[in-house]
Amino acid sequence: MLQEVILAVIVSVDTYLVAAAYCNSGIRIPLTSAAVINLTGAGVLGISLLLSDIAGCFIPAQLCRTLGLIVLTAIGVITVFKSLVRILVRRLSCKGELSLRTGSSGLVIKLYLDDTAADVDDSKLLSPTEAAALALASSLDSAATGLSCGFCGISPLRTALLTFAAGFAAITAGNLTGKKISSADRDLSWLGGVLLIAFAIFETIL
Repeated sequence: MLQEVILAVIVSVDTYLVAAAYCNSGIRIPLTSAAVINLTGAGVLGISLLLSDIAGCFIPAQLCRTLGLIVLTAIGVITVFKSLVRILVRRLSCKGELSLRTGSSGLVIKLYLDDTAADVDDSKLLSPTEAAALALASSLDSAATGLSCGFCGISPLRTALLTFAAGFAAITAGNLTGKKISSADRDLSWLGGVLLIAFAIFETIL
């Protein structure tokens, strides 16, 4: 049970950070949109855990654990790296974009770093459709994490239910602390990566 709780909390870190960014930008996440985000995230994680459980029936247990450790660590490192790149780009451009010009051509590459970009109509309200797009985009890491953790005897159903509940708690916490977190001007997206690496080590020790 402890493994499922820890995994649910780790997966919900990104949800919390996104909710905090939305709160700071004055964008409201209604209950229906929150449900869409959490259902999608929990469903993707649960299905990926189930698929890795099935794969574990055909792969030796020790090999499964080794593969899980490697993949989880890789996901964590990539997450930390993306956060570092994001911090660097923000420091290079306070406007949220970089312009790269080659020769006389006006090639401009814009790197959008806004977590609230899912609010495409600028309505300051995240619709269920926008929430679904946001959830699918952010579920890739959850899918990879689930495929890596299913070998460790983690219950897909319990983890999905706990992730769903943790997601609502994360959104609530993000709404309550969003302005304080965002006003600190710190990118905390690396935190999820560090927690994944710690979880991979924890699973190896068990």
